[in-house]
Amino acid sequence: MELKELYREIVNEHNLHPDHRGMLPRASCTRDGVNPSCGDDIKLSLVFDDNGILTDGAFDGSGCAISQAATDMMLELVIGKSREEALELADAFMDMIRGNATEEQLEMLEESAALEGIAHMPARVKCATLAWRTLKEMLTEAE
Repeated sequence: MELKELYREIVNEHNLHPDHRGMLPRASCTRDGVNPSCGDDIKLSLVFDDNGILTDGAFDGSGCAISQAATDMMLELVIGKSREEALELADAFMDMIRGNATEEQLEMLEESAALEGIAHMPARVKCATLAWRTLKEMLTEAE
């Protein structure tokens, strides 16, 4: 399967059949993320246990397929992680989008690494990073 085709398949699957769409009434924290340049918006909700482990997460909102799929993939990756691990993943994703990710970082990103080509589409960078920026703001404010 060609890389572009795999990218499209992954984005379409997460956009059309997201595992983490919805709201969490018992969320530890919730934050809105907005991309004013194109209108993408998300409401990200996270649940942390007493040890600081992210035990659940969900999102709602609207936007392009990339922003919605990237949010679902991000949640899939960070649920079960500590705040520190989630921040490390956010940094790895941002490094990837800037074209500076190491092989180790790309491996850490698992399926989210399929968005690596976004780095070559400047108009889509904000779409792909919306959820990650929102997550990072939530986690750094919580510290």
